[in-house]
Amino acid sequence: MARPSGPRGRSDQWSWLITAPMALFAVICTVGFWLADPHWYRAWPAGLLVFVLYSAGILAVFTVVVRRSSFTLALNEVPLVLGLFYLPPVLMILAVLGGSTLMLFRGSHNPVKTFYNLARGAASTCAALIVLEPFRPLSASSPETWALLFLATLVMLLTQLVGLFGVLSLVQGIQAGRAVIRPVLSSFVVPCINVTVGLLFLVALDAAAWSVVLMAVLIVALVFALRSFAGFFRQHQTLADVYEITQAVGNEASDSGLPDVLLARVRALMSSEFATLWLAPRERYPEVLLTAQVDNAGLLDLSPIPAAVRDVALTERIPVPLGAQFPGTEHLRGLLRGGQVKDAVVVPLRSGQAVVGTLEVANRLGDGRTFRPDDVKVLETIAAHAAVAVENSRLVDRLRYDAYHDRLTAMPNRRRMLDALAEAVAVHAEDEVVAVLLFDVDGQRNVNESMGHAAGDKLLAEVAERLRGIAGSGALVGRVGGDEFMVTLRTEGIEATIDLATQMRERLRGPMAVGSLTLDVDTAVGVSVYPDHGADPETLLQRAELAANAAKALPYGVQPFHPALESRAVRRLGIAADLRRAVDNGQLDVYFQPKVTLADRHVLGVECLARWVHPTHGEVAPEDFVAVAEHTGQLARLTEVVLTAGLRHCRAWADADRPLSIAVNLSARTLLDSRFPDLVQELLMEHQVDPGQVTFEISEPGMLNDIERVLPTLYRLRDLGVRLSVDDFGTGASSLGYLRQWPVHEVKIDDTFVQGMATDSGDLAIVRAIVSLAREFGLTVVAEGVESELTLDLLEEMGCEIGQGYLFSRPLPFERLEAWLSAQTEPESTPTGEVRRLRAVI
Repeated sequence: MARPSGPRGRSDQWSWLITAPMALFAVICTVGFWLADPHWYRAWPAGLLVFVLYSAGILAVFTVVVRRSSFTLALNEVPLVLGLFYLPPVLMILAVLGGSTLMLFRGSHNPVKTFYNLARGAASTCAALIVLEPFRPLSASSPETWALLFLATLVMLLTQLVGLFGVLSLVQGIQAGRAVIRPVLSSFVVPCINVTVGLLFLVALDAAAWSVVLMAVLIVALVFALRSFAGFFRQHQTLADVYEITQAVGNEASDSGLPDVLLARVRALMSSEFATLWLAPRERYPEVLLTAQVDNAGLLDLSPIPAAVRDVALTERIPVPLGAQFPGTEHLRGLLRGGQVKDAVVVPLRSGQAVVGTLEVANRLGDGRTFRPDDVKVLETIAAHAAVAVENSRLVDRLRYDAYHDRLTAMPNRRRMLDALAEAVAVHAEDEVVAVLLFDVDGQRNVNESMGHAAGDKLLAEVAERLRGIAGSGALVGRVGGDEFMVTLRTEGIEATIDLATQMRERLRGPMAVGSLTLDVDTAVGVSVYPDHGADPETLLQRAELAANAAKALPYGVQPFHPALESRAVRRLGIAADLRRAVDNGQLDVYFQPKVTLADRHVLGVECLARWVHPTHGEVAPEDFVAVAEHTGQLARLTEVVLTAGLRHCRAWADADRPLSIAVNLSARTLLDSRFPDLVQELLMEHQVDPGQVTFEISEPGMLNDIERVLPTLYRLRDLGVRLSVDDFGTGASSLGYLRQWPVHEVKIDDTFVQGMATDSGDLAIVRAIVSLAREFGLTVVAEGVESELTLDLLEEMGCEIGQGYLFSRPLPFERLEAWLSAQTEPESTPTGEVRRLRAVI
């Protein structure tokens, strides 16, 4: 439950430290005035008139509400000016005390507050009279008199203000005193205007006594005008507040966030001590009961309104207001007795024919203030919007839930399991693999055919329940097909995964009651693990399905995936034909991964990478279709497509005066083609790209296999002016011995070393040695696989020039690359054109 923030206020009894001195001051002054004028009572008719005018002026007050207490500054300066001029001091004090007493009868009957307000009124009047008495008799037409009356009224108001500040500071703290003083000081212009009006009335009365009739008409008109303006302003402010609340509620997309955006606003709008939102438990949604309180920064998990009142609103489906303004609910007000709730409004949240909860407010702040029928209408309007927001958020949540869960078993479906598997494989953990166990229920189709689909559904539900029970707490279980269930979890390796699958299969076996029959249910389990059997979720699941099909023929029913389970020839032939069509029809995508200088964070270029989404198999891993292209003679065409796309965008960037270089991967098979340098030269001329803006990255292991045959092509490419890079440097054999012979400009450290250098001292030593060696040979060093800020700092410290990896950006399609450049980089002018500089590395 939320607790109040900040210190709690002191007891109201502390206010006597202010009340007592003010009362003593008033008594002493009154006695002195009495002794100075013992016949003061003879002016009682004028005193009665001032008392009536002052009491009427009580209706126009300035109310300040601070937490649970409210304080009022009466704006009665017009009758005060007349009283100060015409009445004897003692009669003036009594007139003010009488009006203050009437005002207190309209509010609460708290004795402490009553005595404080009476003492404050008497003391402030005495202070004003002390200013005025030495200068009597006064002349109504004298400017000196006007100044004295203005000063006396100002002293009276300031005395009241000092008393208010003192009592608030004592009871609720210095901040509460300051909070109420600031708005009152800023509104002093109204008393000044009232004093001026009072002086005008004084001059008019001095000129002609019958002018009192004209003044009365003017006062009545002024009161009506002010009341109309106040009502209009209150309505306007209420509409603005309701609009702001409905906007906030409409923008909130979840049940959990609705109380935070709703309750504090409703409590402030309704000027109530409490605002409560109650949502009934429904299906997957638990009961919600949260309350905003005026002196609590957080929300409380309780309600001051008895549940019996809420039950009435739910049963009758209508608002239930309780208070002095609602005479038809006296029988319910008894439910509030025994608590600290003086008035309340409970409005049901209706959604169609259903009631989903209630919106409640309790305890209108301010002495004598209570909820009115207009407040019920406002709360009904807000409740209608809140009910719509609740239903909309639950509808969206239900649709999202249905999209990712199986209706029969309430388990995650195939889409959700693949998403979870993608998240799992994205997190690398030492000495662990991500395992996929596919359980294929044997005989479920026979149950459907012989006993009906209802029996088959019952069988699947029973299997799901058992499988959920035997899976460990770290496993995610889902239904990915008609009779297929998938379990994904982390294990120590393939052997541990097979042992676990065998144990789970044995525990899953056993008789299951389906209708009037008891069936022995068996399952076949296919196993695949990341990274041994695939790098993406689709591949892992597909290979687990292949293994499960093979497991059906085994007596022990568990089969891990191995390459022989899929016909590589058939699959490659199918992919080869589809790849040819994809290349010819422009269905291959080219993605771009930025390369960043580590010293100044400049984006100097991008690596061009081919991507292919197969219409049947989905996204095909680059290593798969590149291998197919190599074996089917399509590699040259594939390389041409990627190079052409890169050159086209390189030209566009140069035309936009923000040049970016491109890097394209080359296979050793491509370098064996003597026509490739001519193709490169032709494409460079066609797109008018500076050869120095192009880098070809050649895999080190592939180049080592045919080093003597590819060297002529490398020299021809170097002579064209393009840059050459050794990719995957450090993974091949005899790298250092051949490095001096190759006409290359840079080396690219393999990501396996870069990713491990932050935690593995061996990888760190290898990277440091490669950087030092490359600098000795005058070669640029590029580190791929930069995925953490620690790795980035280590590389920069070593002197590595360029970095590439997920820390900066994943490979992106062209449109998203442009968006990334706009969002994550800022332009920086250089003599060679605009350079994009990273804003920050996240």
